[in-house]
Amino acid sequence: MKPYVILPLAGVIAAAIGFAVLAQSASDNSPVGELIFLGEPVTAADLEAGKQIYAESCASCHGADLEGQPDWKRRLDNGRMPAPPHDETGHTWHHSDRNLFIVTKGGVGAVVPGYESDMPAFEGILTDDEIADVLTYIKSTWPDRQREFQAEVSANDKGEL
Repeated sequence: MKPYVILPLAGVIAAAIGFAVLAQSASDNSPVGELIFLGEPVTAADLEAGKQIYAESCASCHGADLEGQPDWKRRLDNGRMPAPPHDETGHTWHHSDRNLFIVTKGGVGAVVPGYESDMPAFEGILTDDEIADVLTYIKSTWPDRQREFQAEVSANDKGEL
């Protein structure tokens, strides 16, 4: 076979193998980059599960694109705050993994006793692993700057769950 046929063919084969490897790693439990949650590496399966659970359990208030409700910094007529965005424009990335987990599981009142919020507690609705998956999905959407800041906040949070 002539070299001008072999080289392009080799490129096509290499690309096909590369796509197959990527497809396999996206569906397995291999760690995804440097992303961690509560000290544990995040896998592609965690992210996919988190994305699905977010769509089913969170997007109706926090937005399909994590954009939050309009005017999320202004109180509603009932005195409660609208659902904030979970993208980089919000404040979610200012909080540690532990704090985000506690708020999601127990509601805002679990961190700020007596605070009234439309945010439900997901204890008994989502498992701890499902909550972790949702939070890792949210974190995966942030730009590097926000992820790095939030990782430092999490590393400095020595509290217990």
